[in-house]
Amino acid sequence: MKNLLNKKILLIICGGISAYKCLEIIRGLKKNNSQVKTILTKNAKEFVTPLSISSLSQEKVYEDMFGAENQSEMDHISLSRWADLILVAPATANTISKLSSGSADDLASTVVLASNKEVYLVPAMNVRMWEHPSTKENINILKNYGYKIIGPEIGDMACGEFGKGKMTEPNEIIKEIVSYFRNKEKNKKYKALVTAGPTHEYIDPVRFITNKSSGKQGYEIAKSFRDNGFETTLISGQTNLEPVTGVNFIKVSTAEEMYNETINNLPADVAIFSAAVSDYKVKNYENEKIKKKGNLNLNLTKNIDILSNISKHNSLRPKLTIGFAAETNDLVENSLKKLEEKNCDWIVANDVSDSSIGFYSEDNEVSIFYKNNTRETLKKMSKSLIAKELVNRVINKLN
Repeated sequence: MKNLLNKKILLIICGGISAYKCLEIIRGLKKNNSQVKTILTKNAKEFVTPLSISSLSQEKVYEDMFGAENQSEMDHISLSRWADLILVAPATANTISKLSSGSADDLASTVVLASNKEVYLVPAMNVRMWEHPSTKENINILKNYGYKIIGPEIGDMACGEFGKGKMTEPNEIIKEIVSYFRNKEKNKKYKALVTAGPTHEYIDPVRFITNKSSGKQGYEIAKSFRDNGFETTLISGQTNLEPVTGVNFIKVSTAEEMYNETINNLPADVAIFSAAVSDYKVKNYENEKIKKKGNLNLNLTKNIDILSNISKHNSLRPKLTIGFAAETNDLVENSLKKLEEKNCDWIVANDVSDSSIGFYSEDNEVSIFYKNNTRETLKKMSKSLIAKELVNRVINKLN
């Protein structure tokens, strides 16, 4: 399969009876021209040997994070950076629990925690363990972090019981990986533009008016586009976030600067305007710092409406134009009004009166209003997962 040609897969093998299936996974990945490196946990060595794994992968097997031979290599960093994708199979109940809590007490868990790549988990355990509330909660936490889950399946188990918990077969796992890389390759033909963060409209050289925004949701959207193969531009207002690597990252201050950079980076197939652009700016900017002399009256004028200008542009309008709406009341009414007035295809709205979501929270809950008068709600989840859900919908629409 050409989609796996020269792809670098890091396989983490955990201590379950299904570990023997990983030999078939390695064989299948190598057959399809992937490079495979493996990490073998302490318990996994009870089921498969390093020799059998290295014979198939033709690579060193990594085991002990604190081994003398690993000290100079910083394996938990180098391995996660080397890989195009990380596959944890079998993912035992213990491993799932450790990952959900952010534990990093061995090489396997440390690599996953340090990873900046897509992570696939393939659960395998007894049916009662799978159905235990703690396991279900841990799986939901990991999904919220953005981990992808393959299986488990329903069937006969090694312990003699029957039910859900059986590890997905190697050929089906490989199909999932192929599908991931195929979609990523297909999306390389698309260009995405994202605006994020607040704009600063200056009163004088040291003072400005702005909107409340961390920029995190927009940054996560840009990362998701990048991870899905899009050629991505992120135009950001002033935030405390690190620049997003692997994208065309542009830092601006004012709404006018953001608008000009948006124009300069069009056309695009999709544009998501998540920036908190100030609706007003000061009419008369003071070149010197205004001294405190009592009351200060500001003369404000309407700022440029970036979303409206782009969505109504005759030649530069992206195929899919998506706006954001931060509302404190009448979310449905205000969002539908904005959808129509701004000529958007979608409006992504959230209720910012709830302090547990939006703005500086790590979580968000949004409603997507579509031009065909339909609506769907993405319940409270991490902004990273909101971004992935949104980008998945964009991909489905473009394709």
